[in-house]
Amino acid sequence: MTESAVGDDAMTSPEKASPGEHEAPPPKAALAPNDGKSLTVEVEGTRWARVPIQTELFARGDALTEKVAGYVVDTVKKAEASVDFTGAFLEPWHVVVSEKIVAISQGRSYFTWEINPSRSARVLSRWVQRTPHGIGLGSPWTMELAIKEAGLPRILLAAGASIVGKAVGRRGWFYTVAGHRVNAIDGPTPYSAYPSNVSAKLPPKDPDRVAAEITTAVRAQLPDGPARTLAGAVVMDSNDLGRDVLGHHTDRAPLFFCELFRDNPFGQGRQQTPIAVCFRLPG
Repeated sequence: MTESAVGDDAMTSPEKASPGEHEAPPPKAALAPNDGKSLTVEVEGTRWARVPIQTELFARGDALTEKVAGYVVDTVKKAEASVDFTGAFLEPWHVVVSEKIVAISQGRSYFTWEINPSRSARVLSRWVQRTPHGIGLGSPWTMELAIKEAGLPRILLAAGASIVGKAVGRRGWFYTVAGHRVNAIDGPTPYSAYPSNVSAKLPPKDPDRVAAEITTAVRAQLPDGPARTLAGAVVMDSNDLGRDVLGHHTDRAPLFFCELFRDNPFGQGRQQTPIAVCFRLPG
Protein backbone atom coordinates (compact mmCIF):
# COMPACT_ATOMS: atom_id res chain seq x y z
CA MET A 1 0.00 0.00 0.00
CA THR A 2 1.54 3.30 -1.02
CA GLU A 3 1.55 6.37 1.19
CA SER A 4 -0.39 8.28 -1.46
CA ALA A 5 -3.27 5.86 -1.04
CA VAL A 6 -3.31 5.22 2.68
CA GLY A 7 -1.74 7.19 5.51
CA ASP A 8 0.74 5.69 7.96
CA ASP A 9 -1.48 6.47 10.95
CA ALA A 10 -4.30 4.16 9.87
CA MET A 11 -6.44 2.88 12.75
CA THR A 12 -4.72 5.18 15.26
CA SER A 13 -6.87 8.32 15.02
CA PRO A 14 -10.28 7.60 16.60
CA GLU A 15 -10.63 11.25 17.59
CA LYS A 16 -11.45 12.00 13.95
CA ALA A 17 -14.59 9.90 14.13
CA SER A 18 -17.89 11.71 14.51
CA PRO A 19 -19.67 11.83 17.89
CA GLY A 20 -21.48 8.65 18.84
CA GLU A 21 -19.07 6.31 17.06
CA HIS A 22 -17.92 4.88 20.40
CA GLU A 23 -21.38 4.01 21.72
CA ALA A 24 -21.35 0.79 23.70
CA PRO A 25 -22.96 -2.19 21.97
CA PRO A 26 -26.27 -3.55 23.26
CA PRO A 27 -25.39 -5.63 26.36
CA LYS A 28 -25.53 -9.40 25.93
CA ALA A 29 -25.48 -12.15 28.55
CA ALA A 30 -22.31 -14.23 28.39
CA LEU A 31 -23.87 -17.46 27.07
CA ALA A 32 -26.80 -15.93 25.18
CA PRO A 33 -27.26 -15.43 21.42
CA ASN A 34 -27.43 -12.03 19.82
CA ASP A 35 -30.89 -10.48 19.58
CA GLY A 36 -32.85 -11.96 16.70
CA LYS A 37 -30.41 -14.86 16.33
CA SER A 38 -30.63 -18.46 17.47
CA LEU A 39 -28.06 -19.99 19.79
CA THR A 40 -28.39 -23.36 18.07
CA VAL A 41 -28.47 -24.76 14.56
CA GLU A 42 -28.65 -28.26 13.09
CA VAL A 43 -25.80 -29.33 10.83
CA GLU A 44 -25.46 -32.82 9.37
CA GLY A 45 -28.14 -34.12 11.72
CA THR A 46 -26.49 -32.75 14.88
CA ARG A 47 -27.47 -29.75 16.99
CA TRP A 48 -24.69 -27.24 17.58
CA ALA A 49 -24.47 -24.21 19.86
CA ARG A 50 -22.69 -21.08 18.62
CA VAL A 51 -22.00 -18.83 21.61
CA PRO A 52 -21.08 -15.31 20.40
CA ILE A 53 -18.61 -13.48 22.66
CA GLN A 54 -18.96 -9.77 23.20
CA THR A 55 -15.54 -8.10 23.30
CA GLU A 56 -13.78 -4.80 23.63
CA LEU A 57 -12.76 -3.09 20.41
CA PHE A 58 -9.73 -4.49 18.63
CA ALA A 59 -7.05 -2.11 17.35
CA ARG A 60 -3.96 -2.10 15.18
CA GLY A 61 -1.07 -3.86 16.88
CA ASP A 62 -3.19 -5.87 19.31
CA ALA A 63 -1.80 -9.24 20.35
CA LEU A 64 -4.71 -10.92 18.57
CA THR A 65 -4.14 -14.55 19.51
CA GLU A 66 -3.66 -13.85 23.22
CA LYS A 67 -6.64 -11.51 23.31
CA VAL A 68 -8.90 -14.01 21.53
CA ALA A 69 -7.68 -16.83 23.77
CA GLY A 70 -8.56 -14.86 26.90
CA TYR A 71 -12.15 -14.35 25.75
CA VAL A 72 -12.53 -17.98 24.66
CA VAL A 73 -11.15 -19.41 27.92
CA ASP A 74 -13.49 -17.22 29.98
CA THR A 75 -16.49 -18.35 27.93
CA VAL A 76 -15.53 -22.03 28.12
CA LYS A 77 -15.30 -21.81 31.92
CA LYS A 78 -18.74 -20.19 32.12
CA ALA A 79 -20.25 -22.82 29.81
CA GLU A 80 -18.71 -25.65 31.83
CA ALA A 81 -20.28 -24.19 34.98
CA SER A 82 -23.73 -23.97 33.36
CA VAL A 83 -26.18 -26.86 33.72
CA ASP A 84 -27.47 -26.00 30.24
CA PHE A 85 -24.18 -27.09 28.66
CA THR A 86 -23.17 -30.09 30.72
CA GLY A 87 -20.59 -32.16 28.85
CA ALA A 88 -20.27 -29.57 26.06
CA PHE A 89 -16.50 -29.96 25.79
CA LEU A 90 -16.23 -33.74 26.01
CA GLU A 91 -16.42 -33.90 22.20
CA PRO A 92 -14.58 -31.89 19.52
CA TRP A 93 -15.45 -28.18 19.55
CA HIS A 94 -14.30 -25.12 17.61
CA VAL A 95 -13.51 -21.43 17.78
CA VAL A 96 -14.74 -19.13 14.99
CA VAL A 97 -13.25 -15.64 14.65
CA SER A 98 -14.45 -12.80 12.45
CA GLU A 99 -11.92 -11.80 9.81
CA LYS A 100 -12.59 -8.15 10.70
CA ILE A 101 -10.67 -8.26 13.98
CA VAL A 102 -7.82 -10.14 12.31
CA ALA A 103 -7.50 -7.49 9.60
CA ILE A 104 -7.78 -4.67 12.13
CA SER A 105 -5.09 -6.08 14.42
CA GLN A 106 -2.81 -6.59 11.40
CA GLY A 107 -3.16 -2.95 10.38
CA ARG A 108 -5.10 -3.78 7.23
CA SER A 109 -8.09 -1.62 8.11
CA TYR A 110 -8.08 2.12 7.31
CA PHE A 111 -10.26 5.06 8.21
CA THR A 112 -11.92 6.49 5.12
CA TRP A 113 -10.21 9.85 5.60
CA GLU A 114 -6.83 8.10 5.33
CA ILE A 115 -7.57 6.74 1.86
CA ASN A 116 -7.20 9.03 -1.14
CA PRO A 117 -9.24 7.41 -3.96
CA SER A 118 -7.86 7.83 -7.48
CA ARG A 119 -10.04 8.92 -10.38
CA SER A 120 -10.07 5.30 -11.57
CA ALA A 121 -11.42 4.15 -8.20
CA ARG A 122 -14.15 6.77 -8.24
CA VAL A 123 -15.28 5.86 -11.78
CA LEU A 124 -15.12 2.08 -11.35
CA SER A 125 -16.95 2.09 -7.99
CA ARG A 126 -20.01 3.67 -9.63
CA TRP A 127 -20.57 0.50 -11.66
CA VAL A 128 -20.66 -1.83 -8.64
CA GLN A 129 -24.06 -2.95 -7.44
CA ARG A 130 -24.70 -2.01 -3.82
CA THR A 131 -26.82 -4.07 -1.40
CA PRO A 132 -28.31 -3.27 2.03
CA HIS A 133 -25.95 -5.85 3.57
CA GLY A 134 -22.59 -4.48 2.51
CA ILE A 135 -20.94 -1.97 0.25
CA GLY A 136 -18.32 -4.30 -1.24
CA LEU A 137 -16.33 -2.45 -3.90
CA GLY A 138 -19.14 0.03 -4.44
CA SER A 139 -17.27 2.88 -2.80
CA PRO A 140 -14.20 4.81 -3.95
CA TRP A 141 -12.38 3.78 -0.75
CA THR A 142 -12.83 0.04 -1.18
CA MET A 143 -12.17 0.22 -4.91
CA GLU A 144 -8.92 2.06 -4.20
CA LEU A 145 -7.89 -0.74 -1.83
CA ALA A 146 -8.71 -3.28 -4.53
CA ILE A 147 -6.62 -1.40 -7.09
CA LYS A 148 -3.65 -1.17 -4.73
CA GLU A 149 -3.97 -4.83 -3.79
CA ALA A 150 -4.46 -6.35 -7.25
CA GLY A 151 -3.24 -3.57 -9.59
CA LEU A 152 -5.28 -1.35 -11.91
CA PRO A 153 -4.72 -3.51 -15.05
CA ARG A 154 -6.12 -6.59 -13.32
CA ILE A 155 -9.11 -4.67 -11.93
CA LEU A 156 -9.87 -3.28 -15.39
CA LEU A 157 -9.60 -6.78 -16.85
CA ALA A 158 -11.92 -8.06 -14.11
CA ALA A 159 -14.42 -5.29 -14.88
CA GLY A 160 -14.41 -6.32 -18.55
CA ALA A 161 -14.89 -9.96 -17.56
CA SER A 162 -17.84 -8.95 -15.41
CA ILE A 163 -19.53 -7.20 -18.35
CA VAL A 164 -19.05 -10.29 -20.53
CA GLY A 165 -20.27 -12.54 -17.74
CA LYS A 166 -23.46 -10.57 -17.27
CA ALA A 167 -24.09 -10.70 -21.02
CA VAL A 168 -24.00 -14.50 -20.97
CA GLY A 169 -25.83 -14.87 -17.66
CA ARG A 170 -22.78 -15.77 -15.53
CA ARG A 171 -21.98 -14.08 -12.22
CA GLY A 172 -18.77 -13.81 -10.22
CA TRP A 173 -16.32 -13.37 -13.10
CA PHE A 174 -15.08 -10.07 -11.69
CA TYR A 175 -13.76 -11.66 -8.49
CA THR A 176 -12.44 -14.72 -10.30
CA VAL A 177 -10.28 -12.54 -12.54
CA ALA A 178 -9.36 -9.97 -9.87
CA GLY A 179 -8.12 -12.60 -7.42
CA HIS A 180 -6.15 -11.38 -4.37
CA ARG A 181 -9.27 -12.07 -2.25
CA VAL A 182 -10.67 -8.69 -3.28
CA ASN A 183 -14.12 -10.19 -2.62
CA ALA A 184 -13.24 -9.94 1.09
CA ILE A 185 -12.59 -6.19 0.98
CA ASP A 186 -15.17 -4.41 3.12
CA GLY A 187 -16.27 -0.80 3.24
CA PRO A 188 -17.94 1.39 5.87
CA THR A 189 -21.55 0.59 6.75
CA PRO A 190 -23.55 2.79 9.14
CA TYR A 191 -25.02 -0.16 11.06
CA SER A 192 -21.62 -1.70 11.92
CA ALA A 193 -19.74 -1.33 15.18
CA TYR A 194 -16.94 1.21 15.35
CA PRO A 195 -14.46 1.31 13.63
CA SER A 196 -16.08 -0.69 10.79
CA ASN A 197 -18.67 2.07 10.30
CA VAL A 198 -15.97 4.57 9.29
CA SER A 199 -13.31 2.38 7.71
CA ALA A 200 -12.46 0.14 4.79
CA LYS A 201 -10.34 -2.97 5.11
CA LEU A 202 -8.35 -5.52 3.19
CA PRO A 203 -8.67 -9.25 3.91
CA PRO A 204 -6.33 -10.54 6.62
CA LYS A 205 -2.84 -11.78 5.79
CA ASP A 206 -2.04 -15.49 6.21
CA PRO A 207 -5.44 -16.38 7.74
CA ASP A 208 -4.59 -20.11 7.88
CA ARG A 209 -1.54 -19.29 10.00
CA VAL A 210 -3.66 -17.02 12.21
CA ALA A 211 -6.20 -19.81 12.73
CA ALA A 212 -3.41 -22.19 13.73
CA GLU A 213 -1.92 -19.64 16.15
CA ILE A 214 -5.33 -19.04 17.75
CA THR A 215 -5.76 -22.79 18.23
CA THR A 216 -2.36 -23.05 19.92
CA ALA A 217 -2.95 -20.01 22.14
CA VAL A 218 -6.37 -21.22 23.31
CA ARG A 219 -5.09 -24.72 24.07
CA ALA A 220 -2.22 -23.27 26.09
CA GLN A 221 -4.63 -21.42 28.42
CA LEU A 222 -7.32 -24.09 28.83
CA PRO A 223 -7.57 -26.87 31.41
CA ASP A 224 -6.56 -30.29 30.12
CA GLY A 225 -10.05 -31.55 29.17
CA PRO A 226 -11.27 -28.74 26.86
CA ALA A 227 -7.72 -28.23 25.59
CA ARG A 228 -7.57 -31.84 24.46
CA THR A 229 -10.94 -31.74 22.66
CA LEU A 230 -10.48 -28.36 20.98
CA ALA A 231 -10.57 -29.27 17.28
CA GLY A 232 -9.26 -25.98 15.93
CA ALA A 233 -10.12 -22.45 14.86
CA VAL A 234 -11.55 -20.77 11.77
CA VAL A 235 -11.27 -17.21 10.45
CA MET A 236 -14.66 -16.43 8.91
CA ASP A 237 -16.04 -13.69 6.68
CA SER A 238 -19.71 -13.82 7.65
CA ASN A 239 -22.67 -11.58 6.96
CA ASP A 240 -26.39 -11.93 6.34
CA LEU A 241 -25.80 -12.64 2.64
CA GLY A 242 -23.16 -15.35 2.84
CA ARG A 243 -20.16 -16.95 4.49
CA ASP A 244 -16.57 -17.52 3.40
CA VAL A 245 -13.92 -19.40 5.36
CA LEU A 246 -10.70 -17.43 4.90
CA GLY A 247 -8.54 -19.21 7.47
CA HIS A 248 -8.88 -22.81 8.55
CA HIS A 249 -7.14 -25.07 11.08
CA THR A 250 -9.65 -27.71 12.15
CA ASP A 251 -10.73 -31.33 11.76
CA ARG A 252 -13.64 -30.40 9.46
CA ALA A 253 -14.08 -29.10 5.93
CA PRO A 254 -14.66 -25.36 5.42
CA LEU A 255 -18.15 -26.07 4.05
CA PHE A 256 -19.17 -27.37 7.48
CA PHE A 257 -18.50 -23.94 9.01
CA CYS A 258 -20.40 -22.16 6.27
CA GLU A 259 -23.41 -24.30 7.25
CA LEU A 260 -22.74 -23.79 10.95
CA PHE A 261 -22.87 -20.02 10.39
CA ARG A 262 -25.58 -19.94 7.72
CA ASP A 263 -27.73 -17.56 9.81
CA ASN A 264 -24.75 -15.35 10.76
CA PRO A 265 -24.84 -15.62 14.58
CA PHE A 266 -22.19 -12.87 14.77
CA GLY A 267 -24.93 -10.43 13.75
CA GLN A 268 -24.91 -7.71 11.10
CA GLY A 269 -24.82 -4.57 13.24
CA ARG A 270 -23.27 -3.18 16.41
CA GLN A 271 -23.33 -6.37 18.48
CA GLN A 272 -19.52 -6.36 18.83
CA THR A 273 -19.37 -10.16 19.03
CA PRO A 274 -16.51 -11.17 16.68
CA ILE A 275 -15.68 -14.50 18.37
CA ALA A 276 -17.82 -17.61 18.83
CA VAL A 277 -17.35 -20.85 20.73
CA CYS A 278 -19.09 -23.71 18.91
CA PHE A 279 -19.89 -27.14 20.39
CA ARG A 280 -22.29 -30.03 19.93
CA LEU A 281 -25.40 -30.34 22.06
CA PRO A 282 -26.59 -33.70 23.42
CA GLY A 283 -29.64 -35.30 21.87
